[in-house]
Amino acid sequence: MAQKRPFNEGKRHFKKNKKQKSTGNDGSNEDVLLADVRRLLKDTSIAGDEAEEKQLPEQWSEIELDVSELSSTGDGLAQKDGQVYVVPFAAPGDTITAKVVRHVQDESYTLTDFLSVKTPSQHRTETPKCPYFTQCSGCQFQHLPYEYQLAHKRGIVEKAYANFSGLSTSCIPAVGETVGSPLQYGYRTKLTPHFDAPAGARRDKRQGLKVKWEEVPPIGFMKKGTRKTMDIEECPIGTEAVQQGLKRERVRVHKEIDNYQRGATLLLRESTERLKKSEADGDAVPNDGESGVVVEDRGEYLHRKTCITDSKATSTEYVDGFRFDNPAGAFFQNNNSILPLVTQYIRDNILSPTTAPPDQSDAPKPKIKNMIDAYSGSGFFTITLSQMFQHSIGIDIAAQSIASATTNAKLNKLPPDSTKFIASDANDLFSAIDPAVFRPEETAVVIDPPRKGCDRGFVRQLLAYGPERVCYVSCNVHTQARDVGWLVGGLVAEEGEGEVVEGLYEIESLRGFDFFPQTSHVEGVAILRKKKGGKGVELAGGMVEVEADGTKGQSEKAVDGEAVAKSEDSGADGVAKST
Repeated sequence: MAQKRPFNEGKRHFKKNKKQKSTGNDGSNEDVLLADVRRLLKDTSIAGDEAEEKQLPEQWSEIELDVSELSSTGDGLAQKDGQVYVVPFAAPGDTITAKVVRHVQDESYTLTDFLSVKTPSQHRTETPKCPYFTQCSGCQFQHLPYEYQLAHKRGIVEKAYANFSGLSTSCIPAVGETVGSPLQYGYRTKLTPHFDAPAGARRDKRQGLKVKWEEVPPIGFMKKGTRKTMDIEECPIGTEAVQQGLKRERVRVHKEIDNYQRGATLLLRESTERLKKSEADGDAVPNDGESGVVVEDRGEYLHRKTCITDSKATSTEYVDGFRFDNPAGAFFQNNNSILPLVTQYIRDNILSPTTAPPDQSDAPKPKIKNMIDAYSGSGFFTITLSQMFQHSIGIDIAAQSIASATTNAKLNKLPPDSTKFIASDANDLFSAIDPAVFRPEETAVVIDPPRKGCDRGFVRQLLAYGPERVCYVSCNVHTQARDVGWLVGGLVAEEGEGEVVEGLYEIESLRGFDFFPQTSHVEGVAILRKKKGGKGVELAGGMVEVEADGTKGQSEKAVDGEAVAKSEDSGADGVAKST
């Protein structure tokens, strides 16, 4: 019998709140993987009795597997004797030696650990730049060429809408090619390595004793599939300034470890000072690897990059010439190199369709004058898109985010009468909108919610308001697909929600953006247009019904009940997301 591993070592798990029950469409890793497994097993015909008699390899035993495809979670999938094996760090065409970790018998799949490649795939052409690849949980694709990664991520978007939107294929347009990141390494402007408390720390604290550190613990990130922290000395997807910050913080923790009474998460956040070359002195360009300053030539400017480790300090970013100041611990997109491509894509598509729908080719296009940025965070989309609109308003639940957004609008000299920010619960968002200014037929709404997607209450309010166009940006294309399915196909009422709300929109375009190269994550951008003849419905609170031609009439019925879910605080990094 194979020797049992120490506690937690190699034990695969999914990060899911114990109180949270899966609904099958919550976009979690578990649900996404399960959808891929079920699809792969769909054509496998095994009688029930045969399935029960299936002999599975013992836990911790080694097995040879032929990988057939990549899942949307970034793991390889191999099929053997009616069982799907999930193999990390694999490529389609690989023959892999893996170690069996856990059987999920009721769903006919098995989680494994990667051990070695027996026969490499034709796609396995890259030499990973990270010495921790195949151990660290951060990256999945460093062994694959970048064009292959982009093609795979296009497939992730396609499968997300097939599996989670609930829409027929006729409602889903062809997904555009994934827009690549200008930087494939050295792009992350923020890293948060951590270290754990020593054994016995809780007991010592309960007894009022000082925690004893026998040695400096590993400082880094989670080992793939475990709860163990790996010691990480370098992370090549971090920017040069962040990399230098990591080295300095590791040295500091080694010196000060006895001052810690528990484990800790470290913050490494890049901040930029922009200087005109004509005004910069010699101290602006050290680039010696020791000063903690990295200088980049940006035309008429020099960008001095440093690494901030205080979560309350202010970090500064420049995107498209706009300046954004935020608390270093707050959320802001972590790959600045691709942000100008995203904002330009939205500018090119948010006002009107690139091609008119067949039944509306001769119809006059509505003039979009206004923008509402829901889940606006510190104002990234509101500010970078505001010059296209007469009136722009950013709304977020987090007061800190609104304070940062208001400051950023002033820093960028935006007129306060045309660009504003207000704090409001997303489920009561549109009650803060002046209907005389933000007429639905003249308004586009940008949505950039946390990974969990939009709350049902928010979707009901958006359908009630009925803006002419919607741009949905998401770091989780699976919850995006679910929400877009509601906007297109309608929202069936749950207990306490009131009446069924019909869908108002058509999907005009879908496209992925590669915010995180070398990983399985893909950012999705969906552009929606209101259907011809579409109209809003009244919700509790007196929202008026809006006809397709923009005329208003009082709805006969009010919807009973209120939204039951609250949107997450979009200012919390890693928990809730908005830009």
